[in-house]
Amino acid sequence: MRADRVFAYGAAAGLLGDHLIGDPRRGHPVAAFGRAAGAVEQLLWRDHRGWGALHTAVCVGTTVSLAAVATSALRPSRTASAALTAAATWAVVGGTSLAREAGVIGRALEAGDIEAARARLPHLCGRDPQALDADGIARAVVESVAENTSDAVVGALVWGGIAGVPGLLGFRAVNTLDAMVGHKSAKYRRYGWASARLDDVAGWPGARLTAVLATVAGGDPRGAVRAWRTDAPKHPSPNAGPVEASFAGALGVRLGGTLSYGGRVEHRPVLNGAGRAVAVPDIDRAVRLSRRVGWLALGVSVAGRLLVKGRKS
Repeated sequence: MRADRVFAYGAAAGLLGDHLIGDPRRGHPVAAFGRAAGAVEQLLWRDHRGWGALHTAVCVGTTVSLAAVATSALRPSRTASAALTAAATWAVVGGTSLAREAGVIGRALEAGDIEAARARLPHLCGRDPQALDADGIARAVVESVAENTSDAVVGALVWGGIAGVPGLLGFRAVNTLDAMVGHKSAKYRRYGWASARLDDVAGWPGARLTAVLATVAGGDPRGAVRAWRTDAPKHPSPNAGPVEASFAGALGVRLGGTLSYGGRVEHRPVLNGAGRAVAVPDIDRAVRLSRRVGWLALGVSVAGRLLVKGRKS
């Protein structure tokens, strides 16, 4: 079994493991990384970009280095290498947890229990739920499913295809740090700058692949391409824009507009203005599209790695 096939088998097993069992409720490796990163932050925090860059370098560099050491140590055993790849893929991919959280909110909305849906929404995204009606919550869920398909599934698989286990774990470290310190609060505006910019760079290929695959796997390829080309550049995020726009076009719905985060109101551009307003049943449609995109991303990542390794051999 060649080294490139080790990644193929391991990544497929890891994604299947996520599909079947999802994330553990306790002791998740990403949560352990978050606690370690928080401890580093307590030691290093200063209201300064340089200290934030050091925080990012320590956390990401340590993760990638440990992954590289483990990969090298297990390389003589292809079975052990495949098992390591499977474990890493399962640890960093969060498609099933994403689908479950979206499903819980969708079922609450279908039952007419909007208070339960509002209470659950913070588990999925950072929106202020109290001012949202049922359709507003559904729109927030669909947007979160779209963005997290890239962040929690496709981006990790892309970097796994590029750099194996160090790529898988390194991407998740970058993405987790951005969630922890990359937002524009008073405390993290300077300290989190490096994490936010690195996340933009690391997320760029996965976001574009997600947009392409949503276009291919959705119900309206022309609408997805049109929304991506026309509306994505207006979005404040260089990576969320293409992903959310392509999902909006593929599903035939309208995303974006006014939203509220932590008491701060943002007026974002409308994505796919030709689409209809999001309704509760669109949550399930978005989840199914996310699943298809995830499995297609695995195929693309594995195929790319096989192609590159084949040319080198």
